[in-house]
Amino acid sequence: MTTPGTPPPLTGLRVLDLATLFAGPLAATLLGDFGADVVKVEHPTKPDPSRGHGPSKDGVGLWWKILGRNKRTIALDLSKPGGRATLLQLAATADVLIENFRPGTLEKWDLGWPELSAANPRLVLTRVTAFGQFGPYAHRPGFGTLAEAMSGFAAITGEPDAPPTLPPFGLADSIAGLATAYGVLTALAARERTGEGQVVDMAIIEPILTVLGPQPTWYDQLGYVQARTGNRSANNAPRNTYRTADGTWVAVSTSAQSIAERVMHLVGRPELIDEPWFATGAERAAHADVLDAAVGDWIAGRTRTEVLAAFEKAEAAIAPVQDVRDVLTDPQYQALDTITTLDDPELGPLRMQNVLFRLSSTPGAIRWAGRPHGADTEQVLTELGLSRAELAALREEGAV
Repeated sequence: MTTPGTPPPLTGLRVLDLATLFAGPLAATLLGDFGADVVKVEHPTKPDPSRGHGPSKDGVGLWWKILGRNKRTIALDLSKPGGRATLLQLAATADVLIENFRPGTLEKWDLGWPELSAANPRLVLTRVTAFGQFGPYAHRPGFGTLAEAMSGFAAITGEPDAPPTLPPFGLADSIAGLATAYGVLTALAARERTGEGQVVDMAIIEPILTVLGPQPTWYDQLGYVQARTGNRSANNAPRNTYRTADGTWVAVSTSAQSIAERVMHLVGRPELIDEPWFATGAERAAHADVLDAAVGDWIAGRTRTEVLAAFEKAEAAIAPVQDVRDVLTDPQYQALDTITTLDDPELGPLRMQNVLFRLSSTPGAIRWAGRPHGADTEQVLTELGLSRAELAALREEGAV
């Protein structure tokens, strides 16, 4: 049970978020969700493009409300002498700095690792780029879409006779954001032993390879190249989406042999279990046409409600294919408070995804949604010790 008043686990950790768009800022969001003091540093006239990405309401970007949550926002031009000096002062108070400029950009401003670590030897500098800090592609511009293409994800996604398919959302960026938060916490754990910070080099093209599974090893050892199979799997069947009598869709998975057998009993085709090829997932996958027909015909004769109830009674694995409207009313998501509601000064009641996981003793929380550009500049810099005269000089220079 949660202890009232227990601070979140990352309380006392300060993170400077200099990154833009998705992977780096998402990592900072995940840290902020569990108590880190995240200070979002944006250019005074060119804020994080995610503020204008996707739909907005009353001129307020909705994606930013999620990505910018639990962050204080300041405006600072790092290319100005005053901006550079102020960042070094901030770095001296921070535990983590996350950036995603092209390699060499911080160095151009004399804000590379030598300068930052001199200001704070305990700092963890986290560098998130498309291709990493070295190698033949390091200085190319890049986005998550390129990682989805390069990694092999697009090559195995889609129908066999259709073009490779890219995801309609930031898949590679999101995976990299999760991996970056892990990298930061790993470096902080090392700092507990060594007393020193270090550089985390995160290339967006790499984490997606991890979640794609053993493809490189399969090819290395067997020369096997995974092909596009649509919704089917090469490792088990039946595994597909099926249309119900009322025009909705459900997804069925039979990764376990026992589940596959239960499904065959449920759909009235128990004789298929006795086929020699039914004994392994790979052999079942080779007979997917037969199994899909058996399952698909049975589902097609029943409503989604009837299908889901029957599968649940049979203890077979199934889920409705839901869009966002269904997600918001799904009883399991409601029980978990996966989509939670908070009060936002700009938009009023606002629903968004909750923190990533639940901790029984030191839970995270959404304290506020994304704030306006530069809303906390004066507060943060005053906390840093800057006087009114120094703030005025920075404004005069255009550094804030």
